[in-house]
Amino acid sequence: MVSSDTSLKSKLAKLGIHSQRDLVLHLPLRYEDETTLTPIAEAHEGHPVQIEGEVLSCEIAYRPRRQLVVKLRDPTGILFIRFLNFYPSQQKALVEGALVRAFGEVRPGFFGGEMVHPRYRVLRAPEPLPDALTPVYPTTAGLAQQALRKLIDQALANVDLSDTLPEAVRKRLKLSPFEEAVRVLHHPQPDADPQALDERTHPAWQRVKFDELLGQQLSMRAHYRARSREAAAPLSADTLTKRFLESLPFRLTGAQRRAWGEIERDLGRTHPMHRLLQGDVGSGKTVVAALAALRAVESGRQAAVMAPTEILAEQHFRKFSAWLTPLGVEVAWLTGSQRKPERKRIATEIAAGKLPLVVGTHALFQEGVAFRNLAVAIVDEQHRFGVRQRLALREKGTVSDALPHLLMMSATPIPRTLSMSYYADLDVSVIDELPPGRTPVITKLVADTRRDEVIARIRDACAEGRQAYWVCPLIEESEALDLQTAIDTHARLAAELPELSVGLVHGRLPPAEKAAVMDAFVAGKVHVLVATTVIEVGVDVPNASLMVIEHAERFGLAQLHQLRGRIGRGAAASVCIMLYQNPLSEGARRRLKIVFETSDGFRIAHEDLMLRGPGEYLGARQSGVPLLRFADLVRDEALLREARALADELLERAPDAARRHLERWMSGRADLVNA
Repeated sequence: MVSSDTSLKSKLAKLGIHSQRDLVLHLPLRYEDETTLTPIAEAHEGHPVQIEGEVLSCEIAYRPRRQLVVKLRDPTGILFIRFLNFYPSQQKALVEGALVRAFGEVRPGFFGGEMVHPRYRVLRAPEPLPDALTPVYPTTAGLAQQALRKLIDQALANVDLSDTLPEAVRKRLKLSPFEEAVRVLHHPQPDADPQALDERTHPAWQRVKFDELLGQQLSMRAHYRARSREAAAPLSADTLTKRFLESLPFRLTGAQRRAWGEIERDLGRTHPMHRLLQGDVGSGKTVVAALAALRAVESGRQAAVMAPTEILAEQHFRKFSAWLTPLGVEVAWLTGSQRKPERKRIATEIAAGKLPLVVGTHALFQEGVAFRNLAVAIVDEQHRFGVRQRLALREKGTVSDALPHLLMMSATPIPRTLSMSYYADLDVSVIDELPPGRTPVITKLVADTRRDEVIARIRDACAEGRQAYWVCPLIEESEALDLQTAIDTHARLAAELPELSVGLVHGRLPPAEKAAVMDAFVAGKVHVLVATTVIEVGVDVPNASLMVIEHAERFGLAQLHQLRGRIGRGAAASVCIMLYQNPLSEGARRRLKIVFETSDGFRIAHEDLMLRGPGEYLGARQSGVPLLRFADLVRDEALLREARALADELLERAPDAARRHLERWMSGRADLVNA
């Protein structure tokens, strides 16, 4: 244990420290050089330095507020120290004649050079200078650096720091020994390259980052292998799937056929598929998902399709029904907004096995819903669901210890480094080709001062028989404000375009009203659809060729790309107008520039990862899976590749080394990576 002190344990827990091993891996943010003393005369402004001097005076001054001013002298000059907040004990200790060692940044003051609130010590006798740089650790309120350093030094003396990598492997990869690396990072020598330490390119940092990546890879790949020992029903009949393909008014693209081939092979195996199907907006993932669902149905089992929003779930329900009902497959619909008697009736039929295919929202995994023989579970926009939610859906299908095959879909392309790291427990299929006939979308950036011109453009497009979206801004602070903006925009457009039918959809609209508006828009009876981001995914209206995104600077890159993907689905040239309000922040300017310059979802995803980092990018998917603390997926891709290759090698040839490495890096953190 770290400590028996309850208060201290609580503070350490806030830092993710629960054991001595965690203390060893609690590495410094930066370092301060206390190994030398700088003469006061040579202490340059703007640079942190350590000085030592005798107190000439210590007095409380009022200029303008109450503060403690201490005058120090060394053989080269005078320096003032000021404390805006201080205790009587400080005034008592900093008496005339006391020897003080202070570390801080010198800046110009009222009477000359000064330090404000430096770190200082009153020396009772001359003390030798430390022989290593002073580490500065991430900490929390009430836990001083000095106390944290002491705890970490104790842990370094007590914890087993022996190498988890076989020596031959370590030398082959030219990595520092683990013990040497952590000791260097906690106490680097004064001649250590400060830039290499700051930028984490120092050999000690490279070893720690590699070990962290290897721990993650071992955990994910171990769960991947464990799934191959679980049982699932092999699904091999293909009569319905052939009939389905023949009934489609289009041919699958080469990328769709390749993805389906990979999924089809997985479904025929006796262990559960865990595959991620990713593809850009409009690449045709849904038809591939329908093939997977059909394979379960024609094997006499059940399939479930889960989507994060009612609008997206309803779009899937409509598509699956249109495709599969003519083949004699009944498609059911289950959502939280249905009346309780209706939900209960559907749940009863699901449990009896009477409904072969069910489409719905999170209601599918709620209590009271149990499948008789679920064989395929399809999760769309998987990053919007937490790990536990997907586990709950998978466990709905457990019959005779057989697990359902799981297909997860994402219309947000996943950068290669994320796919190799946080998705290393999955097989991945990529649809990297758009169906023929999709017209490129022209993107225009327009200042909101030109709103009248934009409204005129909508009038012209609708006069030519086209339809338009007007997407209202995302206001994270207040759903009520978000809603009101949509209502106000709808009222303004309805007033300015009296000859057109203007519809409104938002998250708080009753499902029946929402469905009625969407139906009218699909049918062409509504010319302009004002919407919040509920239409981000899944909406497919080929006649809509114009989109206006209000306050585009407030949206993330992925959202802008997803929204833009709602148009360009027909033969007409499509235009996405991104209205922005000046002045733009630097981040907003970069996002708009990227989305203006490219419509390549994979490039946008990579740029998004660089802008936001993996924590925000992953969303709920990694609930329970630790984000990397030290490695950087963009800069450390070479280390990631080596760690990925070594993980399978260790699991196969050196399982004991793999186990010890996992204990060091992942203990208590990897309970949900198998979802």
